[in-house]
Amino acid sequence: MKQIGYLRTLTAKLLCAVFSFGLLGMARGLDEGLISTTVAQPSFIHEFHLEDADLSASEKANRLSNITSMVHIGSIPGAIFAFIMCEHVGILWTMRQLCVMWAAGVIIVITAAGSIGQVYAGRFIMGLGIGQAGVVVPIYLSEVATPTLRGLMVGTFATSEYMGIMIGYFSSWGTTMHISNNSSKQWIIPQSVQIMVAGILLLSSFSCEESPRYLCKAGRFAEGTRALSRLWNLPIHDPRIQREFEGILNQLGDTPAGTSIQRLGRALKQLVTDKSNPSRLAFLAITELLSQWSGATSVTTYAPKLFSLLGETGQSQKLLCTAILGAVKFVASLICTVFLIDYTGRKRPLITGIIIQFIAMLYIAIYLTVALPSTHPIHSKAEHDAVIVAIICLYLTGVGWALGWNSIQYLINAEIFPLSVRTVGSSVLMCFHFANRFGLSKAVPSMLLEDGLRPEGTFWLFAAVTILGLLWVWMRLPETARRNLEEANILIS
Repeated sequence: MKQIGYLRTLTAKLLCAVFSFGLLGMARGLDEGLISTTVAQPSFIHEFHLEDADLSASEKANRLSNITSMVHIGSIPGAIFAFIMCEHVGILWTMRQLCVMWAAGVIIVITAAGSIGQVYAGRFIMGLGIGQAGVVVPIYLSEVATPTLRGLMVGTFATSEYMGIMIGYFSSWGTTMHISNNSSKQWIIPQSVQIMVAGILLLSSFSCEESPRYLCKAGRFAEGTRALSRLWNLPIHDPRIQREFEGILNQLGDTPAGTSIQRLGRALKQLVTDKSNPSRLAFLAITELLSQWSGATSVTTYAPKLFSLLGETGQSQKLLCTAILGAVKFVASLICTVFLIDYTGRKRPLITGIIIQFIAMLYIAIYLTVALPSTHPIHSKAEHDAVIVAIICLYLTGVGWALGWNSIQYLINAEIFPLSVRTVGSSVLMCFHFANRFGLSKAVPSMLLEDGLRPEGTFWLFAAVTILGLLWVWMRLPETARRNLEEANILIS
């Protein structure tokens, strides 16, 4: 099979890059999986007074959304900080410091001892680290990969996000089953997994190579050539190395390397003044808006609550259903990354995933509108069958997202910008990404309230945005598979 042939071209250095950088998607995944289940655990609810009787429904929703969204608030400045750090110290050292920042934030959270303010502060610091990963990882993996492996390598970031979600879900479910609801260990132990993962990835990064494109941008051309040679395990004078290196030099042109401050200034100026770059930003911003507000990330963040809306009321039962959702999304993303994204192109799996997501969101919206399960208990077999289909559709929203938007968004973002503005463009875009994530995670608890859109209205909104995203992809998204980065850049201008 062609897929197996491509996989054989993975060298030891590329595998190291996939492990150290690709698995950094677990930072966001672990946070999403853990926080969605942590805020549903009795020990955490009691310790931080999430459901005190003196709080109104809107106050409870606001406190919940503050906790879940604080990482997204921190991720916005984190994305800007990544641009500054990448230009100043390089991608490798930026990755190392973000691992330290991520772990430090987790330590602050698990030592909060009932102080909700400390939880907010710790999750904000976690966001500073996690937000940088969304910029650093797709850029690094796209810049070190061969053209035939770029989709697979960048796709590992999205896939590892689901690995993190799955681990987070199952670890919380396990402690809920085996640790007392009166013990803070019930939520602290799962949260501590993040510290171990951050430490392992930090240590493994010392076996990685710096990005050849960053080295060339900094004027270190000989080092850049040697790094590319080691990454691809080819002699320096091999035609493939020379062809790739020529493409890098052609895109850099005659611009002098300069200091990191000068490179920062030039990149910002070019992002604004070059007429093709604002159009790239606008294109990707619309893509981000349509993908985020299609609602699949909200299903991940608030899965236990959504399963309860569909009739799963037991604590262990809700968390088990949530854990299975994580496993389903991980498997779907893995299939897309390994078998589809580099071999069928970018658009086919994306369109397929969006269609699956739309059908699932539409059914849930219709079911919630007709059955009103929150106020009408289930009695007949037909009603029971309908809720089973609704639960399956909740899983299918994850399958559609994993096959579609989540496997594509980081890859397209890294492919569209030219080398000179790739880091700053990705940083600005990720700021917009996290602003949307914050807005969505903050809004959904209030949207679900009786005086808001209610559950059925929320899913009608998600279905409408999903179909708009399908039309946008069908008409506007270019196919970038099997092109080198420099060729992919000119498809949107």
